[in-house]
Amino acid sequence: MTDSPSPAVPVTPADSSLTTTLKILPPVSFTFICYLTIGIPLAVLPTYAHLRLGYGTVLAGLVISAQYVATVISRPRAGRMIDHLGPKRVVIYGLFACAASGLCTFAASFFTRIPLVALSSILLGRLALGVGESMVGTGASIWGIGRAGSQHIAKVISWNGVATFGALSVGAPFGVFLLQHWGLASVGLLIAALAIGSVAFAVRVPRIPVSAPRHLPFAHVFWKVAPHGTALAFGGMGFGVLATFITLFFAQLHWSGAAFTLSIYGVAFICTRLIFSGLIPRLGGFPVAIASLFIEIFGLLLLGFARVPSAAFAAAGLIGFGFSLVFPALGVEAVRLLPVENRGTALGTYNLFIDLSLFFAGPLAGAIISHAGYRASFLSCAAGVFFAFLLTLFLASRSRKPSP
Repeated sequence: MTDSPSPAVPVTPADSSLTTTLKILPPVSFTFICYLTIGIPLAVLPTYAHLRLGYGTVLAGLVISAQYVATVISRPRAGRMIDHLGPKRVVIYGLFACAASGLCTFAASFFTRIPLVALSSILLGRLALGVGESMVGTGASIWGIGRAGSQHIAKVISWNGVATFGALSVGAPFGVFLLQHWGLASVGLLIAALAIGSVAFAVRVPRIPVSAPRHLPFAHVFWKVAPHGTALAFGGMGFGVLATFITLFFAQLHWSGAAFTLSIYGVAFICTRLIFSGLIPRLGGFPVAIASLFIEIFGLLLLGFARVPSAAFAAAGLIGFGFSLVFPALGVEAVRLLPVENRGTALGTYNLFIDLSLFFAGPLAGAIISHAGYRASFLSCAAGVFFAFLLTLFLASRSRKPSP
């Protein structure tokens, strides 16, 4: 075999694109499994804590947000581990953490009559799941970038987003189905089985070479990506509140189809990523993010003023359509500010801001709901996304580098 390409079999752009996608998909599959373990209890646990265990809306929001406590704490460490150990090992560690979360949820199902014990077990599982998310989410992205090449960062991030919200859209209604038919124990067991089963596949996927990273202080990396991450954090508030409180909002109004709302969000999110992600390398990250945030604001306003379920469904679709490209669009602009050998730390730090957003969204929205109702929380999120819109405009005006 020679290194010279055969002129009789030219490589077309379509072939090249397909080859790149095939390199990306194996690591992306671990993102899908990770977020499936997140999505399955997403619409289950707030309702379980509020209606079965008898806790208020603030604690119901904390059940979901607790996951992001661990994610926020572990995300920088996960990025460093990826740069030093390689993404494959870190992804496997993260899958084991997801399995531990399922076992804690399974254990909680036996203590329904002792609410404090049940809640403690659920919260412990959420913390384990947060560690797993930081390891698998960031590790799978870097694994995919290493297999496909640095020129495909936006494509890898986009495919990871498709896997993320595809899993959430499938997992949320499936989790409700499991709870209704077989109880919370079945939810925990399935989560553990999915994570352990994925480890067997992960060990078969080839690792990528790890180069010794040039040490950069975390503070340096943090401040490099902080402006973009702040815009991402405020832009992600819509999903955080929608995911945590849409089931209780529908229950208060005696509407049906709350889990379906999350599915509509996921479908809109995925279709937007698949159809429009090519706009990021063509137009640049900032223009795409600005247009996307504007659409998300409109969706949150529609949700805040919704008077019928169909309006809430349409609002969820607009929020998913709007937020879909915000993450990769701002991510491309942020990650390119740092050396290639530090991209694990850079991407982990950038992800840290969406973790912070999702962590604070639940308790803050719960406090607003306690005093002013669900609609006020949705409108407050719209104001937060509007701030992200203004910040992105400012960052775009200051950018002097050419768009990727």
